[in-house]
Amino acid sequence: MKKGFFITFEGGEGAGKTSLIDSIKKYFDSKNLEYIVTREPGSTKLGEHLREIILQEKNGKKISSNVSQNLDSKAELCLFLASRAQHIKEVILPSLKHNKIVLCDRYNDSSVAYQGHARGLGIDKAIDFSSFIIEGAVPDLTLYLDIDPKIGLSRVQSKLDRIESETLEFHQKIRDGFHILAKKNPQRIKILDATKSKKSVFEDAIKQVSKFID
Repeated sequence: MKKGFFITFEGGEGAGKTSLIDSIKKYFDSKNLEYIVTREPGSTKLGEHLREIILQEKNGKKISSNVSQNLDSKAELCLFLASRAQHIKEVILPSLKHNKIVLCDRYNDSSVAYQGHARGLGIDKAIDFSSFIIEGAVPDLTLYLDIDPKIGLSRVQSKLDRIESETLEFHQKIRDGFHILAKKNPQRIKILDATKSKKSVFEDAIKQVSKFID
């Protein structure tokens, strides 16, 4: 590759993003491809601190946070975007500059689906606001793992964080938001059926990835 490549992984809770990323890592290792794995919110000192505030979770355990208990939807979006701005500057752009493949667990589409659609701030408004933050750091490919929220939430093994603990209706709106985004961006966002076996989801993902990096 002449330049780095930016792949983001999106989906509702329990969709299997972590498992898919792990499988793709092994595939890239077998191909001797240079890559990094990163996540949002997080991956920088600022991002990890904001992650604790947003999710009320630290090292997989729930924490007590008066700051985020009554967090305004606009404030929530701003916290995600602050984490993203630092993430882009410290991790994503430098990695792409050094011709690495960036595998990012959640990115801008999550903000649009979660805060823009599910929180009711508006998809177009969330896109406009987010565009100022990401500027040119747009993913080359987004793999969206689609699953019914009832099934996805039943897969979550750990205690639910602040956002995972939202109502089923909220999680359905998230799914609807991702579907709207997929229709808006069919060339970039590829929908994968997350109800399939891990092997099948991986094979479907690699078919998409191979179109760009082989």
